Amino acid sequence: MGKSALVTPLYISVAWILLITYQLFTQTAVSTVVSYIKVFWPQVGEWLSYRMDVMVFVHAFAWIFLLSSVIPSVLLGKYRSVLAQFAVCLTLTFLAFIIQDILRFYELEPLSQLFNLCVLFENPIFALLYLSMPYVSMLILDLYLRRKRLEDEEFEKIKNIYKNQTTTNSKNNH
Repeated sequence: MGKSALVTPLYISVAWILLITYQLFTQTAVSTVVSYIKVFWPQVGEWLSYRMDVMVFVHAFAWIFLLSSVIPSVLLGKYRSVLAQFAVCLTLTFLAFIIQDILRFYELEPLSQLFNLCVLFENPIFALLYLSMPYVSMLILDLYLRRKRLEDEEFEKIKNIYKNQTTTNSKNNH
């Protein structure tokens, strides 16, 4: 409980920043990449231009999926209920909208600094890296969890072998 109480504000802050930035930057990044593709492959670029809203949705969904999967897992642990996960995701979503509205209403500096970062996403390489981040993160997380599960299974096998040997030895001694 102590560790999660200390890191929860950090995770919520990171989640909030990522939720706000994906809303601000995904459209710009997708537009930049599509414009760049149009230069080298006009037919594909034109086809992608007509499906821009779908592409923005898919990339935004990737961010939300990643955040709504990882953050509750970290905050709530391995054995979390669906309702608890829903509550955490709903809270994060609610906080993202409320804080964004408060910052806009009071014209606070952090939001204007975020808007200034949109210029970075006009660079096609940077935009492509940004759009690939949730997918790369999911891949890394999946590989890590798969390796950890295999290590846990191997440890469990060794533990059972040791337990069986100990039980067999104690029976033979009696």
